[in-house]
Amino acid sequence: MNIRRSLIAGNWKMNLNINKAVELINAIAAIMNEIDEVDVLVAPPFTMLPAVRKAIGSSGIFLGAQNMHQDMSGALTGEISGRMLQDVGCTHVILGHSERRGIFQETDEIVNLKVKAALVLGLIPIICIGETLEEREAGKTFEVIKGQLNNSLQNFKADQLMPPSTILAYEPVWAIGTGHTATPEQAQEIHQFIRKWVEDNFNIGTANQIRILYGGSAKPENISGLMAKPDIDGALVGGASLKGDPFINLIRFKK
Repeated sequence: MNIRRSLIAGNWKMNLNINKAVELINAIAAIMNEIDEVDVLVAPPFTMLPAVRKAIGSSGIFLGAQNMHQDMSGALTGEISGRMLQDVGCTHVILGHSERRGIFQETDEIVNLKVKAALVLGLIPIICIGETLEEREAGKTFEVIKGQLNNSLQNFKADQLMPPSTILAYEPVWAIGTGHTATPEQAQEIHQFIRKWVEDNFNIGTANQIRILYGGSAKPENISGLMAKPDIDGALVGGASLKGDPFINLIRFKK
């Protein structure tokens, strides 16, 4: 029996505005009382966080941020700290997204520091890992995934403790925003590998509790097949999370 609640998380990236964000939240909130055994999270741009938090109200939608700095404060123009995220009501934060790693050159070591800072504050990290097309075609998928896990979660390994609330997200870089999606079988193979890594480095209890999301062009047309796999616990959704109907259909994947 799967003890893990499914999670559908929307990463809005650098899209929408405050009015459209509130409109979208209102549409999602309207169906939340119909949803069983599925958690819902949205991660808006920083400028929209207060308005989105107000719109969420008591609907049960979780509020996440798309990134944070590892320091609590300081002379770091343009950065946002975890304390600031807490101040506007965030409970989760996405760390190590492939766009942060690729475009902004964030290393595993930086991700590790951010994960540690999030945990100190009680923010739940959604830690992203995944291989590029070149790495997959070179047969390096498992090597890359293992390396990212080892280095991005170095502090967990040093403490020999991984909080079971931690969320991992497998996002094949070759499938993000491309319209190409890993088949359910391809995604399950990697999710199973990740869960085994957690078991080997921590314990089977933690491995059974950790939620692992799929994050590569998930949409209403493929969500049911992905969610049918035993080690896929949800989706980190990009483009399909920007409009009410597609995102709501993803949330309702069980119907």
